[in-house]
Amino acid sequence: MLNQNPFPSLTTKRLLLRQLKTTDKKAVFKIRSNKVVYKFIAKETFKKIEEAQLFITKIKKGITNKEHVFWAITLKETQELIGTVCLWNFSKNRLIAEVGYELHPDYFKQGIMNEALQSVIKFGFESLKLNTIEAFTHKNNEASKTLLIRNNFKLDANRIDKGFPNNIVYILSK
Repeated sequence: MLNQNPFPSLTTKRLLLRQLKTTDKKAVFKIRSNKVVYKFIAKETFKKIEEAQLFITKIKKGITNKEHVFWAITLKETQELIGTVCLWNFSKNRLIAEVGYELHPDYFKQGIMNEALQSVIKFGFESLKLNTIEAFTHKNNEASKTLLIRNNFKLDANRIDKGFPNNIVYILSK
């Protein structure tokens, strides 16, 4: 069940995962316009700040409609938004969800996404009562594959992402 009222903020040693705010549009644009972030994502980078505003509005609507839980990853010390992580694409019975994440390159290789992902996995299994969390990543995205394996996701070699044939699927079961 996606009971998100109030929105479930999560904290870790260094991070606060909170709901996106309208005031995050510059930080969202900074991430989603970055070609390094989108190197392995089959979408166009943002070209205008207005795209970030529309994205935040879309995310807020999806949260209201219980379609996903989408967190802004912020540093506790500065409250700076440096990435996002979400659970979305829920199965009809709400027992399976997909995890998605992105992080600004200035924060790569610092264990930040690992810290955020562990918190989201715990939330998914304990609060949402998920049985399985799936992750779709590009077959050449070594950092993402390493992150998933480090967090006990297993490659599902039989699954193919029909819309994105270069993606592979990792599964984590409760």
